[in-house]
Amino acid sequence: MLVLALVALALLLAWPVPRALARVTTVRRGPRAALVLWQSTAVAAVLAALFAAPAAVPWLIGSAPRLRDSWPVLAVAALLTGIVTVRLLVSGDRVGRNLRSVRRRHRELVDLLATQGDGHTRVLEHTTPTAYCLPGVRRRVVLTQGTIDRLSPDELDAVMAHERAHLAARHDLVMEFFTVVHEAVPGFVRSSTALREVHLLIEVLADRAAVRRAGVVTTARAIVGMADGPKPAGAMAIRESTAAAKARIELLEGGRVAGLPAPVASTLMYAASIVLVAAPLTLLVLAFAGFSPA
Repeated sequence: MLVLALVALALLLAWPVPRALARVTTVRRGPRAALVLWQSTAVAAVLAALFAAPAAVPWLIGSAPRLRDSWPVLAVAALLTGIVTVRLLVSGDRVGRNLRSVRRRHRELVDLLATQGDGHTRVLEHTTPTAYCLPGVRRRVVLTQGTIDRLSPDELDAVMAHERAHLAARHDLVMEFFTVVHEAVPGFVRSSTALREVHLLIEVLADRAAVRRAGVVTTARAIVGMADGPKPAGAMAIRESTAAAKARIELLEGGRVAGLPAPVASTLMYAASIVLVAAPLTLLVLAFAGFSPA
């Protein structure tokens, strides 16, 4: 039954699949393709949940016995679709409003307290080394004087390249999407694995931009130099935990992914991403194939 297949697919993609994918750490060496794979997993899970109830319509029309005999499965499908729809809307509104409010207030405070600035960059007079960006239409890259004092000019270039890469690629929107999906998923199948992995991949992509600007060694030194800095709410910062910083340093350079050349591995991940998104769409199409209402 296609309805049951969609329900099962949604549950699998929401919990066990992300946990299994996170264990394949070698895919991190192809961060862009890996990020697309994670996005496709989330999108496919949402689509499967949303399509579960509609897929039952062609099967039920004109068949009272089917409706009577299969109501438990249909109830689960309808409940899943309804819950996901409502929770997505509520989560999207709450997360979006909160992020934009926090960033707006933070940006206003930074503009008020900054001792110097050039374009979108602001410098705060503080001894703690901190560097982060505030995404949005009125974007900002924020540094403290402690950052300037601690880092060499080349390391500072790496930090700036990292933050500007976040802004240019709008990595904040990727994280916002995953946060919305994470909070929309019911707690009993929710996993924070996807959030952690996506955040790491986004940081690796920004680190690679810094490497192109300043080199591997300089970027690694910048990551270590900023490891103990704070990370304000709503911001994207180069600072990470010790474990995450170590993982990022190990991923500064590309390499073979699961024993395959990076281009081949990336192609396979892109292909898998297409298959994932196509799966719930195909099941829905099959449900309506040959359907002709009376």
